[in-house]
Amino acid sequence: MFPRNRWLVLAIVSSALFLIVIDMTVLYTALPRLTHDLAATATQKLWIINAYPLVVAGLLPGLGALGDRFGHKRMFLTGLAVFGTASLAAAFAPSAPMLIAARVLLAVGAAMMMPATLSLIRLTFTDEGERAFAIGIWAAVASGGAALGPVIGGLLLEWFWWGSVFLINVPVVLLALVAGAALLVNRPGSRSQPFDLRGSVQVMIGLVGLIHAVKEISKRDPSWMAAALGFAIGLVAMIAFVRRQLASTAPLIDFSLFRDARFSSGVATALVASAALIGVELVFSQRLQLVLGHSPLQAGLLILPIPLASFIAGPLAGLALPRLGETRILWTSLTLTGCALAAYLVSHDGPVWLWLSALAVMGFGVGAAMTAASSVIMLSAPEDRAGMAASIEEVSYELGGALGIALLGSLMSALYSRAMIVPVGLPPVVADSLDEALMVAETMSPARASEMARLARAAFDQAFVGVIGVAILLLLVVAFGIWRKAAPAR
Repeated sequence: MFPRNRWLVLAIVSSALFLIVIDMTVLYTALPRLTHDLAATATQKLWIINAYPLVVAGLLPGLGALGDRFGHKRMFLTGLAVFGTASLAAAFAPSAPMLIAARVLLAVGAAMMMPATLSLIRLTFTDEGERAFAIGIWAAVASGGAALGPVIGGLLLEWFWWGSVFLINVPVVLLALVAGAALLVNRPGSRSQPFDLRGSVQVMIGLVGLIHAVKEISKRDPSWMAAALGFAIGLVAMIAFVRRQLASTAPLIDFSLFRDARFSSGVATALVASAALIGVELVFSQRLQLVLGHSPLQAGLLILPIPLASFIAGPLAGLALPRLGETRILWTSLTLTGCALAAYLVSHDGPVWLWLSALAVMGFGVGAAMTAASSVIMLSAPEDRAGMAASIEEVSYELGGALGIALLGSLMSALYSRAMIVPVGLPPVVADSLDEALMVAETMSPARASEMARLARAAFDQAFVGVIGVAILLLLVVAFGIWRKAAPAR
């Protein structure tokens, strides 16, 4: 490869990474409309959102190892093709189950590409200074792209139908395929590298089972048998996965890395920052549309301060790391994010400029936290385990997003169901979600519809306050834990 092409390679892998991360959140502003058009239930709505990050997190360790066997260029281009095909299927999905299936296929393509993006940067950039700069751009795209998803979704929905949020992926995929085939480093993989298919399946089953149990418990009338079964299956699968990795000579995840306090603090920060960002954006974007009555475009623009501040924070945090230290930035940025969310909670019914400012500070804190977490994870791992560390880093972000959606989204549903006062004579389904309550209201007389909508929106706002409060508590508790763990070293 000619050296001048290395920046084109960075553009190719960054564009693919951008598609991967925005697909975690691009549906947030489209969710009310597609829920209505596909008549999706509250459970289907959560699975439409959650299937993607959950499957990605489960497949990343195994597919990262597969890239070592067959070559990262081959995995990247194959993943692009799968991702583009799944985008077409999702755009024209005729029903909620079909859309969920397409989201699963999207996740397979994303999991094939994501480990390869960082590996290709390492192979392409041989100068240490340029490589550090390129990885910094990679981290900025990863941290800011997810926050930008709702904005892109809002812009598209202003003029097009909800399927456009998937269809827009296709031309980017086609360009990246052509450019990638011509420019990417073509280094064969090592067939001696093992691929632990059983371990990958175990972690996948474990994640699905545990999060299914969380979703079931959050329902208005949960099936405790189904929740217990999902929890038991998930727990057994995760225990089996951990035992298999501890006994393996070539594990998908080397758990001895977590004995390093800096490494484990970086992983915890990545999980919590990603969970807070994606979970809060999910409920915030729904409130903007369903309670405050904003259009998808207006909702996306009101979310814009979060990704803009996150993009700015990444390079600044990178510059500050050598001077302030990674651990200090970890707990400081999490504390800043929690305090900014608290300021938003106090001001969310006040002047727009006030709570927009709080959201901008939150975005800055998240961007700094994710950048510092990436650096800590990569720098605290031994050089011969850098690839594994990168896989753990990416799993942390994806799993954090899945947990943010599952835990905060399920908590939102549970609190709404308990706060909703169902008027006499109406179906109990109106207590499942605000979307379903508003759909029922469309079939009622204007006076009764107005009263029902008022009750449902009031219940949603009560639940919203509870969810933001839990996110604040989570951020501050983890920040305090990292500070305490680092205290003897200060």
